[in-house]
Amino acid sequence: MTFYRTTRLMLSSAAFLTFAGSAFALDGTDLLKKINAAYNLQGGSITAESIDVAGTTVTLKGASFKPTDSGSEGFKLGDIVLTGVEEDEDGSYYIEEAAFPNVNTTQEGVTISAQDMTLGGISVPADVTAQGLDSMLLYETAHSGPFKVTKDGGEVFSLSETNVNLTLREDESGFDFDGAFKDLKADLSKTEDAESKEAIQKLALEHVQGDVTTKGSWELAPGTISIDELALDLANVGRLNMSFSFSGYTLQFVKSLQDTIKASEANPNKEEAQQAAGIAMLGLMQQLSFNKAAIRFDDASITQRALDYAGSKQGVSGKQMSDSLKALAPLMLAQLNIPELQNAASAAISTYLDSPKNFTVSAKPAQPVPFPMIAGAAMGAPNTLPQVLGVTVTANSQ
Repeated sequence: MTFYRTTRLMLSSAAFLTFAGSAFALDGTDLLKKINAAYNLQGGSITAESIDVAGTTVTLKGASFKPTDSGSEGFKLGDIVLTGVEEDEDGSYYIEEAAFPNVNTTQEGVTISAQDMTLGGISVPADVTAQGLDSMLLYETAHSGPFKVTKDGGEVFSLSETNVNLTLREDESGFDFDGAFKDLKADLSKTEDAESKEAIQKLALEHVQGDVTTKGSWELAPGTISIDELALDLANVGRLNMSFSFSGYTLQFVKSLQDTIKASEANPNKEEAQQAAGIAMLGLMQQLSFNKAAIRFDDASITQRALDYAGSKQGVSGKQMSDSLKALAPLMLAQLNIPELQNAASAAISTYLDSPKNFTVSAKPAQPVPFPMIAGAAMGAPNTLPQVLGVTVTANSQ
């Protein structure tokens, strides 16, 4: 990627857009062709009934999305408005913003609606066979306004806003990204199954509310994907956060994966295509290595309610249920034949049940572990996996 394109990707200000504007009229057909050349590798293409160009604005009239899979049906999108569009000297494009029409569709009594959907800072490659970042379709921001699901006139799920940011590092060594799904609401009070309805009421989960956040990075040379935060934080329930890291997911790996998918879709013999794709995927997986992972739950009162409810089903108190679980934990763990982990896990369970604060299961080997080694251990000696992956279990840590 040239310095010129990188600067535009990182500093998409109005001043730069004005200064670098092309003196030639935009070719909307060429733009859509190059968007599809890049997006087709990810599983689909966009068609338009007509393309209007007015200055630096390109409107894809009557746009539809068609999955690459010939067995999948496409769906209509409506008019997609691309603003701040400019073509670079190498034939690539930069789009300041892509605005999508609002969605409001109803099927079998369920209505899904979404508003204010946009992508910002989009880089469209001139040639998808080029090397490195010059071959990738990239965006800087993704946004959606209110998203709602209603059934029989009542709202059952909603998000007030969604924002995702992707930032290319100045030295082009990788990306940093974050996302926030704000004000998640779910109405579980209308559950029809009697047993489920009772559990929801006892656990005080009729109306769930919270947020989902994510944060991570991708280092291109070693292909290290790190998800530092993938958290679901629910009021009066708790916060569940998952993190993990693996290496080998390089640009070449991505290209090979795309080629495998493309070859599979092009093969009319679906059974043969699936077998070939499976073999290819196994080969690709050998390039990946596991670095670390962790799951942590921070309690916000749900544990005690769960103990009380479980105890009520057995005719005992929540405290008695807690004591029973503490006594059963060592016996259940002993069946797994993992003596190195058994005592620590039993102690962590007892600590957490006595005073529910947080509970963490983590895996951090001394050195990255190739995925084939993990698969071999899982099939040949599954009880050795905790040692191979460096698994630890803790409770009520800081």
